[in-house]
Amino acid sequence: MQLTNTIHFKNVQGDIFGGLTAAVIALPMALAFGVASGAGASAGLWGAVLVGFFAALFGGTPTLISEPTGPMTVVMTAVIAHFTASDPENGLAMAFTVVMMAGLFQILFGFLRLGRYITLMPYTVISGFMSGIGIILIILQTAPFLGQASPKGGVVGTIRNLPELLGNINPSETILAAIAVALLYFTPKAVRKVVPPQLISLIVGTVVALIFFHNVDIRVIGEIPMGLPKLHVPVFSASDFRLMLVDSLLLAMLGCIDALLTSLVADSLTRTEHNSDKELIGQGLGNLMSGLFGGIAGAGATMGTVVNIKTGGRTALSGLTRALILFVIVAIAAPLVAPIPLAVLAGIAIKVGIDIVDWSFLKRAHKVSPKAAFIMYGVILLTVFVDLIVAVGVGVFVANILTIERLTKLQSQRVKTITDADDEIILSPTEMQILDRAEGRILLFHLSGPMIFGVSKAIAREHNAIQQYESLVLDLSDVPVLGVTSSLAIENAINEAIEQGRHVFIVGATGSIQRRLEKLGILDKIPTHHLVMQRQEALVRAMELIDIDAGDDVLQTDDTPPSTTPSTTPSTAT
Repeated sequence: MQLTNTIHFKNVQGDIFGGLTAAVIALPMALAFGVASGAGASAGLWGAVLVGFFAALFGGTPTLISEPTGPMTVVMTAVIAHFTASDPENGLAMAFTVVMMAGLFQILFGFLRLGRYITLMPYTVISGFMSGIGIILIILQTAPFLGQASPKGGVVGTIRNLPELLGNINPSETILAAIAVALLYFTPKAVRKVVPPQLISLIVGTVVALIFFHNVDIRVIGEIPMGLPKLHVPVFSASDFRLMLVDSLLLAMLGCIDALLTSLVADSLTRTEHNSDKELIGQGLGNLMSGLFGGIAGAGATMGTVVNIKTGGRTALSGLTRALILFVIVAIAAPLVAPIPLAVLAGIAIKVGIDIVDWSFLKRAHKVSPKAAFIMYGVILLTVFVDLIVAVGVGVFVANILTIERLTKLQSQRVKTITDADDEIILSPTEMQILDRAEGRILLFHLSGPMIFGVSKAIAREHNAIQQYESLVLDLSDVPVLGVTSSLAIENAINEAIEQGRHVFIVGATGSIQRRLEKLGILDKIPTHHLVMQRQEALVRAMELIDIDAGDDVLQTDDTPPSTTPSTTPSTAT
């Protein structure tokens, strides 16, 4: 695996313009997310710089723009709130340590080549999870929008204190926040193509505050230290280590999902294909460095990525350009952001939360599938009011159970026990004649499709339904996958037939199916000449063993003549 992204200079103008535009968009978002997380505007800026730079340099998606995002900020907010409350002196340092640990997890996922599996999650769960995160972000920014500090207790605490927040509203800050949201919604499309509405909201909101509210006490970002960031040595607490581990794993997983889903968007726009595992390593290095230097966690950002591509970005040079521009701003021009009102950033963050909510699927989920709607709404409620990990875990579990149930019902219909020519599977004329003449003394057991564990009940049920037969022909020709549970159900059917002194034939067991039966010792119980590749051959041999005259007409229609030396030894191996 190549360590760094391939950077060429055939598209320098497009990459520089794409990076510049992405930086303009990233500035207000980084400030908003930094303040919203509780780590401060500086942490948001350094997160945008460091995650963006290292993810662009070492990642697997050349056009991906990485920075603090809404979902990552929601998790960071909870992490910082918990650790600063439990340990005011070292809490923030422990939160940055969690970011470093998340980066290490992402690097590990990349080296283990887990990229292709991380996004294998039902859309209902992803939609519910993201919508829940959007709702959390909106709720958490309600207090700053109303001109007040966020109450303790996160989402529940904000909801409980909502009457008090509304009663103590700060009109000046609320007006500024409302102006910011209005500009985000109503900026004309022609203007949006030239200047991002987030930057317009930031500038207009600040100018309005300086001109019309200069005599009013308005909370602002304040001074941001210029120069290079301070190194944060990892800080651990024995009592909180388990929680740190869980939080870092959650951040890592969420960052992976966020980045890889955005990479898919980039692929569709550029008609290229990203390297998932390499991208995880790049994201991990970015978060590791961000936590090490006091930045909040980040991931692939859809908005920045799309803007970067549409304005000409095609290589990692665009992401590096964006990171360097932000570095200059935070290292040299930091005093310029000091007078920005916190209410304006709250308005920007609320708009991000609204955009994260999957409104399109929310409107249609109940029409598409009641079960899908149930999963999605359940995940939303668990995300908002219980826990992010619980929400994803329960959502995936329920979705998989429902999927397995549906597949099991479909596959169970493809388990057939046949004793005559009137059943649903396609039989050749010769096979029909054989079953007709056998008059129920031959049982053809036909399996088709993947035999997942849920099908085992159908195998047992179909086999037990017919007891009076003398030869069992088990047809596995159309089975691509044979699960362990279904294999054991087949073994039980074979064992029962052998114990009753019946003849057993297995048809079409090759490749992985044959190896599975061998490992379970099933093939050792059956004579070698009872293992055949053609169903018709097995039926003819079964007739001969139970002393039924096949007849010349049957033998003449057989394209492949049966063996002329049939065995008369019954299959009674134990």
